[in-house]
Amino acid sequence: MFSILHIFRKLFFWSYGRSTWQYDVLCALILAFIFLTPQRWFENGELNRLREHQNGSAGAVKLLIWPDNPAAKPDPKEIEWRARVATNRPDARVKAVREVRDKEGRMIAYEVDIE
Repeated sequence: MFSILHIFRKLFFWSYGRSTWQYDVLCALILAFIFLTPQRWFENGELNRLREHQNGSAGAVKLLIWPDNPAAKPDPKEIEWRARVATNRPDARVKAVREVRDKEGRMIAYEVDIE
């Protein structure tokens, strides 16, 4: 008796001969997937964002900056300067700055949104 596991195993390892109806159905399913799948399913959003960032037209970038003195308040001009140096973009603007804390609640870095 054939079990479902046996059928899936045969499908996965493609163990049907060329002249069988199962082979024809599998080929038809593959062709249907190739020709009927929307193109947007194959677009890689991360790759597009990376290309935009390299072209300088990225919308927003996140950056972590470790302060020299975590007890002191962040100087906005210094954070903006560090963001420009780290991204190598002299026109980078800081949109928001958030503190990043460790498990004990100590501030260890700043998360910076850059435009």
